[in-house]
Amino acid sequence: MFYRVAIQQTLIVRLTRGIANAKLIAVVLVIFLLPFAAPVFAQKIPPPAISPEFPYESRFIEVHGSQMHYVEKGEGDPILFLHGQPTSSYLWRNIMPHVENQGRTIAVDNIGFGKSDQPDLDYVFADHYRYIEGFIEALGLSNITLVVHDWGSGLGLHYAEQHPYNVKAIVLMESIVAPIMPAASYDALPGPLRDFFLTMRDPVKGPQLMIEENYFIEGVLPGFINRDLDPVAHDYYRQPFLEKSSRKQINQWPNEVPIGGSPADVTEAVAAYNAWLLETKTPLLFLYASPGALNPPQVADWWAERAKNIETVYIGAGLHYVQEDQPYAIGRAISDWYRRLK
Repeated sequence: MFYRVAIQQTLIVRLTRGIANAKLIAVVLVIFLLPFAAPVFAQKIPPPAISPEFPYESRFIEVHGSQMHYVEKGEGDPILFLHGQPTSSYLWRNIMPHVENQGRTIAVDNIGFGKSDQPDLDYVFADHYRYIEGFIEALGLSNITLVVHDWGSGLGLHYAEQHPYNVKAIVLMESIVAPIMPAASYDALPGPLRDFFLTMRDPVKGPQLMIEENYFIEGVLPGFINRDLDPVAHDYYRQPFLEKSSRKQINQWPNEVPIGGSPADVTEAVAAYNAWLLETKTPLLFLYASPGALNPPQVADWWAERAKNIETVYIGAGLHYVQEDQPYAIGRAISDWYRRLK
């Protein structure tokens, strides 16, 4: 334990002295999680293997003058899958088949991500939300079940709070929700996360990591999957961001995380949908893994004690990109819960 603490302290000191190194930050975060996840890191998750295949036909629809890419299959009420940073609809490839016979499953690429266009935007929260809201309107979706992850949760939950009449139910996993978000300050975050966001939001270090080194694709994504990410899958995630000029949107997302009241509009949106989630009777399914990242078991317990119409389901060992850790457990949990909705 002393050795681990010493390493933590040494790495954090080096980080705060300005060593903008992607591998170093990844090591800091992993070491921070080790005390909570010794069994998880002791061995990899055994088979079944996670297929890298994406057996869906690409579709495109114009939204605000740009093409948004999506895939869909099935009929009935829409089940809309929303991804976050730095992924795409590909994230849901092994989960959607579990519910394709229960509804119209749709997974969309956020603007600037996946195969969607990369227009000249600031790529702030409001930009992304405008396109997601426009996508829903363009497809004429109603009575939607939202399945959300990472920034897909920020966008989807904001939509639900703004359009509650159009949302049938919500599935959350590794989402941007209370009691962690919005964060009152950097000091309110666990130490390594504090240093992580301070570095990512630094006007010099952040772009160096995110744009020059493509850190979220090469470091965070594989580092926060408990399995070894399949090389084919990793290449798929890389494709939209091969050029430095295509990484502006990746660089912007960490700057949209609501910390210390900034950005003000995102802080307000997250606080508003947190309040709505605590009061709504909309069915909620909260999926969580161990140790998790944004939504560890303690966060699942927090919501189970407070929300009015919620089920929590443990999906097994996983970090942040749980769809690459436990897609079959996620798919089965959603399917079982969805068939019981009234």
